[in-house]
Amino acid sequence: MLLDCLRRGVRPVRAWVRVPVLLPGEKTSTRDEPARGLWGSLASVEQVPGVLDAAVWVGYAWADEPRSSAAVVVTGEDESVVRAQAERLAQRFWAARAEFAFAGPTGTADEAIEAAARATERPFVISDSGDNPTAGGAGDVPYLLDRLLRRDSFRSAIYAAITDPAAVRACTSVGSEVEVSLGGRLDPRYGDPLRVTGRVLALVDDDAVLDCGGVRVIVTSRRKPFHRIADFTRLGLDPTTADLVVVKIGYLEPELHALARGWMIALTPGAVDQDLVRLGHRRLTRPLYPFDPDMPPPDLTARTWTGR
Repeated sequence: MLLDCLRRGVRPVRAWVRVPVLLPGEKTSTRDEPARGLWGSLASVEQVPGVLDAAVWVGYAWADEPRSSAAVVVTGEDESVVRAQAERLAQRFWAARAEFAFAGPTGTADEAIEAAARATERPFVISDSGDNPTAGGAGDVPYLLDRLLRRDSFRSAIYAAITDPAAVRACTSVGSEVEVSLGGRLDPRYGDPLRVTGRVLALVDDDAVLDCGGVRVIVTSRRKPFHRIADFTRLGLDPTTADLVVVKIGYLEPELHALARGWMIALTPGAVDQDLVRLGHRRLTRPLYPFDPDMPPPDLTARTWTGR
């Protein structure tokens, strides 16, 4: 697109609209409406004569910054056209604000574990969503793991994962019994280190797997997601045969979505808590939905500029 503009001597104009809505990705998954239709319409906007590119930005819900919000950006050759298309998209986003919902069933950590215990089809997958490292979470909050280890409801469960390089170093050999403290160091606001005893099942690169009474806890030296089946099998674990798989993630990536015979997003505490209101933002530009649910209709007039 850049090369085409240079060759044709076109200086594009850009239209931007701030949409005073701030939602997490777990409520704006394009698997579901209204996000599916909103983002799906961008291709048709880009076919409008005078438009080069159209984008809707959901914003980053866990940044406490004045500029944190959704936005629409349309780029093209005709200022009046890009302005009109940006304002139309912004109006659609605003009108649909209350329709955005979580991509799956939600509950507390205890409610999610109870749902998994009652499930008749396995594996059941729980998203430990408040400590999702791909969203900015520390990856070492032991809140849900602590509650899981208190239960005796599962023949086999996998917890993926908790970041603790010191605990990995303490796992010196496969088959050994270790007592280690897990997590609670990178972000101690949400729980102290959790003391566990377990048998080392695997040591692969900088990761370890501990068997803690049927719960196989993956301990990593670095924050990392577990999005694919291969992330488990490289450690000798088969999630397809587990009763329960817990992942520090929000909405499920495609392979996990296909794996799950039941699923719940656990609204756990953490730096990327899905309950945005209880996080206590202080610097956002207000009013802003959903923090101000009864706010008046906003000014969705586009600002335009040409690059220099």
